[in-house]
Amino acid sequence: MKVSESVLFDAPGPKARRRVLVVNVLGVLLALFLVYYLFKVMNDAGQLAPEKWSVFGESSIWENYIVPGLLNTLRAAAVAIVTSLVFGFLFGIGRLSTNKVINWISSIVVEFFRAVPVLLMMIFLWIILARSGIVAPSDSPFIAVVVGLTLYNGSIVAELIRSGVFGLPKGQREAGIAIGLTRGQSLRNVEIPQALIAMLPALIGQFVVILKDSALGYIINFNELLFNGRLVGTGNANVLQALVVVAAIFILINFGLSKLASVVASRLSSRGISAGKPMDPAVPVMVADLNTKLPGGSAT
Repeated sequence: MKVSESVLFDAPGPKARRRVLVVNVLGVLLALFLVYYLFKVMNDAGQLAPEKWSVFGESSIWENYIVPGLLNTLRAAAVAIVTSLVFGFLFGIGRLSTNKVINWISSIVVEFFRAVPVLLMMIFLWIILARSGIVAPSDSPFIAVVVGLTLYNGSIVAELIRSGVFGLPKGQREAGIAIGLTRGQSLRNVEIPQALIAMLPALIGQFVVILKDSALGYIINFNELLFNGRLVGTGNANVLQALVVVAAIFILINFGLSKLASVVASRLSSRGISAGKPMDPAVPVMVADLNTKLPGGSAT
């Protein structure tokens, strides 16, 4: 007789199922009513009038505001992603170092920038850059956005790398040391590459966060998508409509990145690597490959 797996609660009976069905139906009806009421209020206020939306059918609005703002958003996000990976890789290794001084300094840096709100860092950097004259005033918003995103998200990446390495089976490190690798060589050549592969979906998810947080740059007058969208809304008295269009663009881009993360996770799962969890092979494959590359080494 097959034993069923234990569950946290008993399977609902006929009465419970009926109550769940009734609650679900009532919930759907309530949601539909709220949507209807929202659209009715907006229509009564004239917010659904065609002239409020027709401005976004003009090519000049897209050429002068929406597209340039989107390009600035993507440019800031792309630079911040690269710099966050570099920052996270360096300080992630630092937190894994056996040198107590390096480990201590890296831990303080990572924990500090993880605790400071990214918007506060952007505003602080913007003020410092604008008053110091180090860069041109027109460039200070972009640099402040990129550096703020780098410091915050790079700290998150560093923590992902550290937790990914700690999540690896101890056999990986022991096998590397057994074939003559030092602790540092095992970390760089065996453990970190595997941790990065396992944490790839989480890293892509962090890229989505970087893209969304780049919209905070509108507060420091960075001409990104949200900032330019508000300019269009203010100039044409349709701020709500402009925000809806901007939100739709962000949703489409983030949906694409989320789908990419799902595809990567499924690919890794098909290769025996679960998303967010390092693979646990019977024989450390990467160590075996390294053994063939070492002088006098041979894979057995």
